[in-house]
Amino acid sequence: MFSAAVDTALVCAVVVVTIAIVAALGFRLSRSSHDLGSDADRATYATLHTAALASEHLREGLTASGAAKASRHLRGLLRCDTLVMTDDAAMLASDGSRSLPSAVMLLIQRVLDSGRTQIFRSTQLDEAGVPGGGELVVAPVRVDQRIIGTVGAFAPDVNAGLVRATNELAGWVSTQVELAELASSRRLLAEAEVRALRAQISPHFIYNSLNAIASFINTDPARARELVVEFADFTRYSFRRHGDFTTVAEELKSIDRYLLLERARFGERLKVKLEIGPEVLSTVIPFLSLQPLVENAVRHGLDSKDGTGHITITAHDAGAFAEVTIEDDGVGIDPEHLRLVLAGHTEGVHVGLRNVDSRLRQVYGDDHGLIIDTAPGAGTLITMRVPKSQPDHQA
Repeated sequence: MFSAAVDTALVCAVVVVTIAIVAALGFRLSRSSHDLGSDADRATYATLHTAALASEHLREGLTASGAAKASRHLRGLLRCDTLVMTDDAAMLASDGSRSLPSAVMLLIQRVLDSGRTQIFRSTQLDEAGVPGGGELVVAPVRVDQRIIGTVGAFAPDVNAGLVRATNELAGWVSTQVELAELASSRRLLAEAEVRALRAQISPHFIYNSLNAIASFINTDPARARELVVEFADFTRYSFRRHGDFTTVAEELKSIDRYLLLERARFGERLKVKLEIGPEVLSTVIPFLSLQPLVENAVRHGLDSKDGTGHITITAHDAGAFAEVTIEDDGVGIDPEHLRLVLAGHTEGVHVGLRNVDSRLRQVYGDDHGLIIDTAPGAGTLITMRVPKSQPDHQA
């Protein structure tokens, strides 16, 4: 799981590198609170705004379309007549007055191979067949010590200021690509955690459900057919391949099918009570965030105890939040063991709790992880609170 510290460090890096670009271009932040609105301040704010506009186009990494759009903003930062951006194999974008031949990549390849910023004078550009005269400075873009591309600036004369600014701009691009890769990794992690939850459902639950269905085939064929339909609907929902979010109503519908199948196995040993407020049914929640909690109550709470087991599921309005609780009177969990589970230091049992807790924290922040009240022999109470208004998430 990616920690908040990693995200904070990368965001700080963006700010530091952006300010460094400003400094390299000869701007300064005013030290006087009374000097607001000066030419230097306006130039600084314009530079930061330009960098923010360019960053929107690098959210998917160093791509041709993103580089082409970002370069339109970034050329103004360097004040060069043409800005070029490449990946490690080809030209991605060229913004400016020059029409560049493919031979320019032969020069840029030297930077890709060496990993060092290089200046190419007019004679070298002429030899490479690059028209227009002038000079070119090219700086490498690095991510995790890998050279993934370059940023280059054409100008009539490449001076020390332009070299520093190009280096800082390449560093800023590197940070944007790192952020894009982090976002991609987080998406992949979330997908992997959903796959892990599905894998948890597969072997244990499917085996028991099919056995329960088989037991009714001869004695109660109608019940067996009903259970087959419920099993099909449950697996169709659990193994769907689209959508990271669902609603409380959809998740409860899946839980109802799950419990119907489990009651076919447990019979009267399993008692379920539902207290659902209709006002929270449309609340958006991460896909497969409630069902694993109910399965944990059945599998680890009640399956290991003798006699009747009770599960109570509630969902109600809590101001700006929807609060869902799942309580069982099963065997409970040792708090220290639970702490290790949620920290990812143990494997095996209760993996569903850890994955749901991790996904909630990733989506809503650390304040919205699972709240679990449990002790050996005292059952388990799990509380989940999610915002009712989530404009960025759709079921």
